[in-house]
Amino acid sequence: MIILGIDPGYAIIGYGILKFEGNSFQILDYGSIETMAGTEFSVRLKRIYMGMKELIDKYKPDAVAVEELFFNKNTKTAMKVSHGRGVILLSGALNDIEVFEYTPLQVKQAVCGYGRADKNQVQQMVKIILGLSEVPKPDDTADALAVAICHGHSYNLNNLQDSKRR
Repeated sequence: MIILGIDPGYAIIGYGILKFEGNSFQILDYGSIETMAGTEFSVRLKRIYMGMKELIDKYKPDAVAVEELFFNKNTKTAMKVSHGRGVILLSGALNDIEVFEYTPLQVKQAVCGYGRADKNQVQQMVKIILGLSEVPKPDDTADALAVAICHGHSYNLNNLQDSKRR
């Protein structure tokens, strides 16, 4: 299974593309889709969509895993991130790819085994799980890889539970 993990935003959107087989991950790509401050917001949303389309067309993921938003004290920022996240969800849906959403707590639990892990702990575990020599930068990229790892573990767990019910 190929998983496209996304850390949503509107300035920097982290992505991580993992191939998940058995119980192991192989990195296919990771990076970020970036939009320029001062650019008309609708143009920034278009850039997010086009970046998602490029990734989907190139890697043909089986699933898109997106981190859910946590409440942000800055309502204006939260609204803009929500718009960017909407474009990301739509990108998956328009390409008939199942989209899965995970809370930050679920991602931390899946990657670190502890739902209250801090950002550095998550980044270090991403590095270890994926056998990287250093933590991926920017932070949004490491977060996106963590979301993809979370989906892989959740997918395996759900399949195991399904097979036990049969």
